[in-house]
Parts: sequence; structure tokens; C-alpha cells
Amino acid sequence: MRVGERVADALAVGRPVLACESTIVTHGLPAPRNLAVAREAEELVAALGVVPATVGVLDGEVVVGLTDDELARLATAPDVVKLSARDLPVAVATGASGGTTVAATAHLAHRAGIRVFATGGLGGVHRGAARTFDESADLPALAALPLVVVSAGVKSVLDVPATLERLETLGVTVAGYRTHAFPGFYVADSGHRVGQRLESPEQVAAAWRAARDLGLPGALLVANPVPAAEQLPPGLHDAALADALAALDDAGIGGQDATPFLLARVRAATGEASLEVNVAVYRHNVALGARIATALAGR
Repeated sequence: MRVGERVADALAVGRPVLACESTIVTHGLPAPRNLAVAREAEELVAALGVVPATVGVLDGEVVVGLTDDELARLATAPDVVKLSARDLPVAVATGASGGTTVAATAHLAHRAGIRVFATGGLGGVHRGAARTFDESADLPALAALPLVVVSAGVKSVLDVPATLERLETLGVTVAGYRTHAFPGFYVADSGHRVGQRLESPEQVAAAWRAARDLGLPGALLVANPVPAAEQLPPGLHDAALADALAALDDAGIGGQDATPFLLARVRAATGEASLEVNVAVYRHNVALGARIATALAGR
């Protein structure tokens, strides 16, 4: 694993650093928007006085803190793959290039000594998981890694209440940022509540420090909803999701193929609107993550 020079220098002197995942670059957004959004996110983080550390794998080398040229390579290479934590050893051994998921990025960020990680949305419990046992590796990763993780909840195509139950079982602290509504990525309110909320980056930092002082092993998940003015209109979202679920039943698709199918149907039904929400979610999460990293660096 290579830690980029800027990131290593910042960590050595206690400057704030924010980890960012790279699947938004490799799989989340179409080209050339993917590279533009990744660069804008890094510029936003830097403008807030924080060093951005985008994580990825290039030619079998794990990198925490990609350079701009490396980010461009990852955004434009035709054969990049999506890498969860379990995929990293084989990617290194075979010289693969890929974007890192939440689980992989969280593991690598923690290994590098970074304490705050911002992403778009988490993976979670998939619909029908009682039959398929289909659950994202993001959830046990959060249970094991002592990071602050900022996300806009999980996409509503997943089983949101089951995801919240699973997070509770795993002992992951979940707090809404200035809200008790658990966000549904495309919408500010998934219709499900979280019992705890935090009101400022300083409160988030204090909660993370308390977890460490108490010897708790897992992450502090900060659920940061996209602003209501920038969310997918709830009526459009609900109609698109209902149509996607009906199409899923008609097609008889299940298991690991279900969520990509549902996401593709929602995107097709909502067009550019869902793409713009995706960008807004990421922008707001990295901005909050940078402010939390600054608050944590204050001690």
C-alpha cells in the first residue's frame, strides 16, 4: 500500500485528512462527469483546509491519496473493476486496477491512519435477504473500523428498515446530522427514523472521541441527508421505485442481480435528475466530512 506524499505529510504533522472512495469515479457516474466530480470534490475539500485522500488500486498497487494523473487514469481506463475488501488481495496479485467500495476504502483509510471518510451512500441489506442472505460487506466493515463515516444513508432500492436493524445488531452508532430522519440517498427522508442526532462537526468529533475512550470498536455513521431542495422529487422517486419493483417481479430477477436492476430502472425513469442528486449527495458529504476532519484535528 502506498500513501500519497501529500497525505503522508499531513498525517505526520496532524493536519486534517479526509478519505474518499473511488467507485463513484469508476462505476457511479458516466464519463467525463466522473472525473470532473472527483476533481471538484478534492478541490472543495482542499478549499476547506483539509487534505483529500481518494483511495483506489492501480496496476495492483493500493494507493491512499491518488494524484490527479492517477485519478484521471482510474476514471478513463476501460478495464477497471469494483473492489470490495475481499477483492483486494487478488487485485494486488494480478495487477488489476479498480475503484474501492465503502468496505475497502474504510479498511485502507484506517490502515493509513485516517479517521474520517466521506462517501455517497452505503451498501446495506438487500430486498429479499431473508431468502438470499444478500447483504453488503459495508455493514460488517463499519462494525469493525473506528472511523467517522459520512453518508446519505442507503439507496431506497435496498431494504432500509432491515439495514437499520442490522446496523443496530452490529453495534454501529448511527446519528442523523441535524435530523432524526434516516436519509434514502435520492431523498432526504427514507421514512425511517434514527434515535440520535448530532448538530455540528464539533459534536461529531466529540462523539467519536467518546467512542474511543469507551473502547467501542466500530464506526460512527453520520447520516447526512441531501438538502430537500436538491433531492429527487419524492413523488417521482416513489413512482420510479414502484415501477422498478414491479418490473423486478415480472422479470423474476433475484439475488445479486436485483439491486443493479432496480438502480438501472430508477435511473432510466428519472434521467438526469437522479444523476444530479448523486452529485449533490457527494458534494455535501465531502464538505461535511472535511469539517469533521478539521474538528477532530483540533485535539
